[in-house]
Amino acid sequence: MSALDRPALPARRWPLPAFATLPVAVWIALGIMALMLFVTVFAQVIQPYAFDHVDLMNRMTPPVPLSGATWAHPMGTDTLGRDLFSRLLVAAQTSMLLSLLGTCLGAVMGISLGFLAAHKGGLWDEVIMALVDFQAAMPWFIIALAILAFMGNSMAVFIAIMALYGWETYARITRGLVLSAREQGYALAVRGLGAKPRRVYLHHILPNIAGPLIVQLTINFPSTILFETSLSFLGLGIRPPMTSLGQMLGEGRDYLINAWWLAVIPGMVIFLTTLSMSVLGDWLRVKLDPSLET
Repeated sequence: MSALDRPALPARRWPLPAFATLPVAVWIALGIMALMLFVTVFAQVIQPYAFDHVDLMNRMTPPVPLSGATWAHPMGTDTLGRDLFSRLLVAAQTSMLLSLLGTCLGAVMGISLGFLAAHKGGLWDEVIMALVDFQAAMPWFIIALAILAFMGNSMAVFIAIMALYGWETYARITRGLVLSAREQGYALAVRGLGAKPRRVYLHHILPNIAGPLIVQLTINFPSTILFETSLSFLGLGIRPPMTSLGQMLGEGRDYLINAWWLAVIPGMVIFLTTLSMSVLGDWLRVKLDPSLET
């Protein structure tokens, strides 16, 4: 058979990269979160003005493209003439850093207590789970208000309150996963070889249960942002001269009729950030649990 008579081979289809199949909503969420992380790192570098620079001659300048706007302040100015774009950068940086710190500290605390409850059992398990049930039953926002009222509003107290928010969910999930994982074949085999409990938990069980814990972290992060912004909105979180998204929202609530941008712009940043993280968390949950894929 000549080369001309041979049947043509079907064109080879190369597999698409993993990111090429992402939904549009996930791409948008990734872009927004990447922008927020960039602002978190480089806010002081890219801000055009000092966030606390006062210019009373240019107070309450509207944002572009409203009439009376100027490109010197593309997002407008506040009641003291401070550039809203510069303040928004620093406020987003502050809120993101506090939320990331609070989420990570809460995750470490909850996961550690979950491992401790599963390993020790007995009285340890009962006490830890009682604390979990207590915090789950009590509205933490009210407890946070009481703590701030009695102990005062310092940065250390505020970070501790942020860290204690949501730890019980990590503890409950970790305890259940550890109790199930340590009876699996790989854990039994490692223990049979004489491995110490610390090595079994850290090197074998933790990597196998990391997926649900990472998903829970992405779910808890938007709630932590809203918790921080709510406290700052009420004047119980970040205070002047520092700023945060919740504080900016609280400062602008009295000017919704005359200068709506003072509250709407930081409010939109809060909304887009929490929505983007929720979309990524939901997508990650589906990816890590194939049974949820349709």
